[in-house]
Amino acid sequence: MKKITLLLLVSFALNSCDLLSKLPTGTGVTEAEAGEGIREALGQGLVKAVLRLNKQDGFFKDAFYKILMPPDAVKIENTLRDLGMGKMIDKAILQVNRAAEDAAGYAKPIFADAIKNMTISDAIGLVKNGDTSATHFFRLKTTEQLIAAFQPVIKNSLDKLDATKYYGDLINTYNNFPTTIKKLNPDLPSFVTAKATEALFDLVAKEEVNIRQNIAARTTDLLRKVFGGSLNNPVTQRIP
Repeated sequence: MKKITLLLLVSFALNSCDLLSKLPTGTGVTEAEAGEGIREALGQGLVKAVLRLNKQDGFFKDAFYKILMPPDAVKIENTLRDLGMGKMIDKAILQVNRAAEDAAGYAKPIFADAIKNMTISDAIGLVKNGDTSATHFFRLKTTEQLIAAFQPVIKNSLDKLDATKYYGDLINTYNNFPTTIKKLNPDLPSFVTAKATEALFDLVAKEEVNIRQNIAARTTDLLRKVFGGSLNNPVTQRIP
């Protein structure tokens, strides 16, 4: 479940659709080739996005995506660090990020399925709807599936790494303080799942904006042919 950026792929696809709609006719690109080219572009982007997070330190050493203690637990963290329990907190944070990194990899088949079911009409429409419209499209199509896939994997990873125990110990220690009035929920898997999912979409959005603004090189014959072809009448059949 090592966490999911696809936006790269989406952006490539969107740029390809944009080019396809603007180029002159008669270049010999079939609808099937165009669909396959879009899929190939999306696939490249997805791999880059997922690989960035689905590796050791993909979350932990990324200042932007590193998962820290939940906002409600910051007070606990500060209190426990003052009591000399900083090492236990650091261990819990490390294991939380390891679980997220492990989960990210499970995004690939989910995104791949969404790409497979995207119509050429969908792709062309996304080109016209703003810098992160593709990310929004995939968020709507895949969030539920991502959470369903991520949560059990994250829970297993957290259990395997004893992160649930470390976090549970922190929360229970705080909840048992005589001065604690508001007890906190020790449901770590749900918190990490939400953070991992959001990180994935955020990264995808950044990649989409980047690709829209900076056209990437076409690295295969198919991509070069597709991005140099045209579709007079985009179809609404599923991409082959």
